[in-house]
Parts: sequence; structure tokens; C-alpha cells
Amino acid sequence: MITMTVEQILERLIGFPSVVGTPNHEIVAWIADYLDQAGAKVTVLPGPEGDRSNLFATIGPADRPGYLLSGHMDVVAANEPGWESDPFHLRRDGTQLVGRGTSDMKGFLACALAALPSITGRPLAKPLHLAFSYDEEAGCRGVRHLIVRLPDLCATPEGCIIGEPSGLRAIRAHKGKAAVKIELGGRGGHSSRPDLGLNAIHAMADILDEAVRAAERLARGPFDNNFEPPYSSLQIGTIQGGQALNVIPEHCAIELEARAIAGVDPAGLLTSIEKRLEALKERGFAARWEAMSSYPALSLAADAPLALLMEELTGQTPLAAVSYGTEAGLYQAAGMDAIICGPGDIGRAHKANEFIEDDELSACVKMIEALGDRLIQ
Repeated sequence: MITMTVEQILERLIGFPSVVGTPNHEIVAWIADYLDQAGAKVTVLPGPEGDRSNLFATIGPADRPGYLLSGHMDVVAANEPGWESDPFHLRRDGTQLVGRGTSDMKGFLACALAALPSITGRPLAKPLHLAFSYDEEAGCRGVRHLIVRLPDLCATPEGCIIGEPSGLRAIRAHKGKAAVKIELGGRGGHSSRPDLGLNAIHAMADILDEAVRAAERLARGPFDNNFEPPYSSLQIGTIQGGQALNVIPEHCAIELEARAIAGVDPAGLLTSIEKRLEALKERGFAARWEAMSSYPALSLAADAPLALLMEELTGQTPLAAVSYGTEAGLYQAAGMDAIICGPGDIGRAHKANEFIEDDELSACVKMIEALGDRLIQ
């Protein structure tokens, strides 16, 4: 039986620079070896990209409904100024463990792996599954392929716990999201002869106008006061175009996103913008609509068995909702109850000197061990 502390495991995980969109074979191989030595049944699930994989493991009888612990192995790039040490080398600072991914969300992965020895080998009536995904930070891309394979790997779980940093307080709902990139191609030329060109920036103004109007409409409802803000939203995040003041710009591109409250299709919030784009094609502009990411909202009832279980395990009433998104909505859309609960703080994510506290890790390990106790015959 392999024996490592949660800090030792976290140190190894942080040491793998598994940045979103890059190969992840090394971290997958290390985790798979750890799980194999711990007695779990391990399945590596290569993604269609060919250079990265999901990982699934089971302890106990896979043919019975159990519980699934879900987390992502990828992290965002550590390009923020202000890092006081190597982001991919775990550093202790008092009670804090500093490194990229400590809170988001290798801390949860380390806790799940550290809790395993106390669960493996016990007479489990229900299984515990670990589902570790790739490219979550690029719009939950990897986990979709894992979820498709679940019917071949296990009975439908009774509940899925997505270990995003939540202060170890369960969260029952989050908004859905759809993000797109829009590109317009016009016809360049000298700015003294605008009659001979097609100004792509001017044309993009139609799209910008509709996006702003759509955002204003969304702010008028429908409302769900569990969220902040309590309505669906839409925003343009980037815009690029033009090369010089006296040149008619032949290209312009924007990136925009919609975030939807539960019960609202996030992609549907972009319909009016897509219609504007189609109208520009009729005026002679080349147009491209590229879906960047999408995931559905999560909404779990307060009296759902999974919500009540998490209240017992954490000692805290689950939080009604948050506005950011996770993989949880995809699990729920596939027919499984899902909830968010993990160590650390989302406010530390994607920042220099990201950290997690010792007591946050130990509390999460105890929570997972307590879940294991519920699985015994």
C-alpha cells in the first residue's frame, strides 16, 4: 500500500505543469500509478486531441450506484506578475502551501488521493469513483468525453461531488455559459476612398450594438435571486481590428460570452447577435462564428439526497448558488445529481501566489473519509 501525506501528494501534482491545452501524459501516468498501487481499478481515457487524457478509477463494486469525486488536472498558465517562487514548485509559507493549482484544483485531487488508503480494502457496499479531467479551464472540454464513457465504466452514480474550491461548503447551483468568437472580413484600401472598401470595424458596430442591447434586456429579467447578479448576463470581452488610421480595416474580431441563470439556455442568449451576423453576410462581409466554450447551468434542489448528505458531511448548509461555472452542470445534464464542494477559495484562483491552507486540506480529507464510511456494508 502506497503511503503519502496530502502535502506530499500535492507537491507531486503541482510539480506537473499541466497547463490547459497542453499534453498531460505525465500527470495522468503518475496518478494512475498511485491509484493502481492503492488498489483501485484504473482506466485512462485518451481524448480526441491525442496528447491528453481523462482518468477514471473505482474502489468497490462498480456495478452498484455509488458516489463520484470529480476534479480537473489542468491549471491556467502562471503568467501573472508577482509570483514570489516557481509556480510549479510547492512552497510552504507558514500554514499556506503556495503554487499554481493549489486551490484550483489540485488541492482537491490531493485530498481524494490521500483519503484513498483509509477506504481501499474495506467491505464497500457502494463504490467510490474518481473522475479526473483535462482542459476544464478551456470550457470543460475534456470531461464531456469522460461522461460519455461512464455507462461502460460504472452504474449511474447516486451523486457527483465536484471539488472546485468552495471553502468546503457545498454549492447547489451555478450559471451556465456560452462563449463565441466572431470574425468579420471586409475589403481594405486607403481611407481616402471609403467607397471602394468594406470597413470591418464599422460593420462590427452592428454586432456590438446588438450585444449591448441584449445585455440591457437580460438585466430586466427573468430573475433568480440566488445568483449575483440575479439575472443572465452578456458581455464583450475582447475586440481586435485595424492596422493604421489611414487604412480601411478589412478584419475585425470580438469575443463575447453569455452567462445564464438556471433554466435558461446560455447559447440561446446569443441568437439575436447571430442574426445580425447573418445580415452582414448579405452586405458582402465574410463572417465567422466560432463556439469557444459552453456548459449548462447546475440546479440541485435543497432537499435532494445529495444536498442533505453534503450538509451532514460538512456541517454546513449548502450555499444556494454561485455565478461562476463548473463541470457539475454537465454531470447533471447527463442524468446525475451533482454538487460543488472542495477545499480552498475561488478568490485565490488564477492569481499570483495561489495558495491553500493546511487545515483546508485536512478537513477535506476527513470529509472524503467520512463519505467512505457511508459506503461500507
